[in-house]
Amino acid sequence: MEKLTFCPSTLKKGYTTYSPEACRRLFDGKQVSHVLDFDSPNNDTADSTDYAAHIGRISLSGVQPKGSLVLKNGILSKPDEGERGQFILKPAPVSYALLERKFCPANEHLTMQIASQVYGIETAANALCFFRDGEAAYITKRFDVAPDGTKYAQEDFASLAGLTKANGGSDYKYNVLSYEDCAEIIHKYVRAAQVDVLRFFRLVLFNYITLNDDAHLKNFSLIDRGNGDYRLSPAYDLINTSLHLREPRIFALEKGLFKEGMTINDTRTVGRDDFMEFGRRTGLPERLVKNEIDAFSEVSSVAMELIGNSFLSEKLKKAYLLSYSYRCSTLKA
Repeated sequence: MEKLTFCPSTLKKGYTTYSPEACRRLFDGKQVSHVLDFDSPNNDTADSTDYAAHIGRISLSGVQPKGSLVLKNGILSKPDEGERGQFILKPAPVSYALLERKFCPANEHLTMQIASQVYGIETAANALCFFRDGEAAYITKRFDVAPDGTKYAQEDFASLAGLTKANGGSDYKYNVLSYEDCAEIIHKYVRAAQVDVLRFFRLVLFNYITLNDDAHLKNFSLIDRGNGDYRLSPAYDLINTSLHLREPRIFALEKGLFKEGMTINDTRTVGRDDFMEFGRRTGLPERLVKNEIDAFSEVSSVAMELIGNSFLSEKLKKAYLLSYSYRCSTLKA
């Protein structure tokens, strides 16, 4: 693989591997190789059966398989049988229905970095790593596992709403609730609800300006890290889906922002007034909502730099910046 010139976690210039800042957040300060000791399962020469047997598939969201990794002697490695993984590994999806699928890991990594570095959104610690054959994969540190290996209690919004395929249909993650309903879930289960409703409001805004139309009910959750209080989990699975889908949508949830749904077509687009109303319905003060929308309406120079430093192709960097800039402009007063 080519020699790196940017940290594959923070995207800061001047690093040939993970920067000290990245190592502190991801690996408790340990220096770790960004290269895995096995090939990508997408490589024709890779033993995909061996990959599946040792990595293990945690889940399959749409077309993207997920695996598990542990840290051993400075190398991200396959866990032993029965060993709980410390990191989630997401190779490039295998579906040829996706556009530019090999860049999905770089896209998710970039979007997560913009969320944390530009907008101060709490995210799962994340980075890119590279298979032995040079293909990039996305890794994220598990925030649902304590240092001693104990798993924290965590429930996604579909579970909290009591939704399953049996009572909500095959698309229950998408077509039953709105983001307004999601805010009510936070009010119901979180003691300091106002704080987490604001965090949720900002995350919905962020997904809008970065064109993430896969922010479904299972991509939001509440977590109890052992103190008896549930709070909104750090953000995860953030990605600009417009780079990979032939027919992207504005929102993942069919109803959009509001319980009664939204009629969106070529002449009815989403804008500032919709988010002002959404903020009002969630119970946030109007001035606070206005200030947040103002902040998200400006194209960030730091975001532009991160896009330029990312591991996307030049064509996708331009597409990401154009789409992000346009969505920000729709929020202006």
